[in-house]
Amino acid sequence: MKRRVLSILVDNTTGVLGRVAGLFSRRGYNIDSVSVGETENPEFSRMTVVVRGDDQIIDQIEKQLAKLEDVRCVKELKSNESVCRELILVTVGVPAENRPAVVAIADIFRAKIVDVSIDSMMIELTGNQEKLNAFVKLLDGYEIKELVRTGLAGLSRGADALMDEMI
Repeated sequence: MKRRVLSILVDNTTGVLGRVAGLFSRRGYNIDSVSVGETENPEFSRMTVVVRGDDQIIDQIEKQLAKLEDVRCVKELKSNESVCRELILVTVGVPAENRPAVVAIADIFRAKIVDVSIDSMMIELTGNQEKLNAFVKLLDGYEIKELVRTGLAGLSRGADALMDEMI
């Protein structure tokens, strides 16, 4: 099963996320991650959905998505033709004497320390999924109190905009 990233331009209306997710649910497809946000035009939102499946399943998903009333355009973001990023926030339980080691790990990945308390630090990191996975793996020796990932967000490289395909 291949991992695919779909960029879906939708009307910015109430319930659109539920309708798109419902399509996946009704057909028995699993969503690995989804991120949604308003675009430069407030009439539209962009959904970045990560799914797994063979070519036939992905083609079927794309066709069914395109049939939904709220969906304006569906495009696969291929790795060599797009930029995809994810954000992670992680709170690490670390006493003051061990902080320099955690800061060193954060520096290696160009992560930001966004909060420090007496016994913990919160770190923010943006990058591709492999980078984030490597970062979490290096924190394995420390107590991870909380961790959240946003899911992928992505755009096509260059001037190949999804909005242009609508027109």
